[in-house]
Amino acid sequence: MSPTRPETLTLPHTIRHWIAGEETDSADGRTFDVSEPVTNTVYAQASAGGAGDIQRAVAAARAAFPAWAALSSRERARILYRIADSIEARHERLARFESYDTGLPITQARGQARRAAENFRYFADVIVALGEEAFRQGDDQFSYVVRSPVGVAGLITPWNTPFMLESWKLAPALASGCTLVLKPAEWTPLSASLWPGIFTEAGVPAGVVNIVQGSGDEAGQALVDHPDVPLLSFTGSTDTGRHIVRCSAQHLKTVSMELGGKSPVVVFADADLDAALDSVLFGVFSLNGERCTAGSRVLVEESVYETFTRRLAQRAERVKVGAPDDPATEVGALVHPDHYARVLDYVAVGKKEARLLGGGIRPDHLPEGNYLQPTVFADVPRDARIFQEEIFGPVVAVASFTDESEAVELANATQFGLAAYVWTSDLKRGHRIAHAVESGMVWINSHNVRDLRTPFGGVKASGLGREGGAHSIDFYTESKIVHVALGDVHTPHFGGTS
Repeated sequence: MSPTRPETLTLPHTIRHWIAGEETDSADGRTFDVSEPVTNTVYAQASAGGAGDIQRAVAAARAAFPAWAALSSRERARILYRIADSIEARHERLARFESYDTGLPITQARGQARRAAENFRYFADVIVALGEEAFRQGDDQFSYVVRSPVGVAGLITPWNTPFMLESWKLAPALASGCTLVLKPAEWTPLSASLWPGIFTEAGVPAGVVNIVQGSGDEAGQALVDHPDVPLLSFTGSTDTGRHIVRCSAQHLKTVSMELGGKSPVVVFADADLDAALDSVLFGVFSLNGERCTAGSRVLVEESVYETFTRRLAQRAERVKVGAPDDPATEVGALVHPDHYARVLDYVAVGKKEARLLGGGIRPDHLPEGNYLQPTVFADVPRDARIFQEEIFGPVVAVASFTDESEAVELANATQFGLAAYVWTSDLKRGHRIAHAVESGMVWINSHNVRDLRTPFGGVKASGLGREGGAHSIDFYTESKIVHVALGDVHTPHFGGTS
């Protein structure tokens, strides 16, 4: 199997920075190789950003900030609507770029492209409709809140579903009046090469958005360290998040961290087991298992454990693994050889820790590329690495529980707390479990269906802060309270008579 031929995609030979409205090379001329995951063939060079490139980008963002911040919410919203239209006009090309670069199945990449456009429309609506708080203290005093954009935002995004997750940060930052510097993931920079055309077509002024390609160690670190970037939004690994928080402390930066996950799916015997099975399979194997909210730990009540686990393994064996550009493909190629090797290492560890029910091997019909048959481990002990550590691939760990209290204990038995899923026909119990599980988000009798108005984020090692809806606007703005006296002021008289 091979991906869609590059010439039919009109791929760029070079992916450059975009600074002050112009595509530009790195100041020192350095580049790095970009490869696709089906044959691991290098198809382009990307500019390797360093501290000098970040400095230029931040300077451009600072220069553009006063005029962008001064626009009314309605004026910025009109531009965001045009960005959404421009994304939709490129929908198929964007999806094919994303699938080619990341290994995502094309049908799922198309869904991510639609979501990216919706993010801009949604935050355009939010910023126009959002009101300020006001407080009245009788007839004596009136207080009101004023919002203002923070300034230059630093956005660091991951390699999984990169374009959509970039839009998830870009849209609220722009709606709020911030200018910004985006550092895309170095493994998957292709779809980000479409942003300059989108923003130019939509009428975004030069310097409002700046994009610097490169590694996290260099470009990302320079953005984190820059004193004129007061705000950082990061999605990625917990270890990198901890490092960013430590570095940002020097300048007391505002940070939002959406980090790792090891989300539990709790399945009780009284659940609709067919629906739960569908949800488990989709939740851990869609997007190639490379999703932060994947339900990668499945906890099943003992009385239905063997039946449910056997059915899960049987279904996993029938999941279609294939070329990302094949519309029938359900799991494509993992993003990069280094990540593929990491996932295979976890499979090898899991074979020593638990019972392998299915998968764990390369499909016979795919002799090259980063392919793995969806993998199911059963009887996984709570201290196993595959139970405790984020694998970020099509691998699921299954364990049993005897009662509600053990289910909660197992669900909370990791350092992570991003998402959780509960399946039961007893809604009172569903609510009890939802309240007891240590996670930022819980779904009852549902897979990961998100309302953009709701807060998104995790607890424990899964992150800091919340984004989504008005929470995103809160993050990208500063709130100032103004107190006004309405009547005579009666202040205690200190110091005697004058």
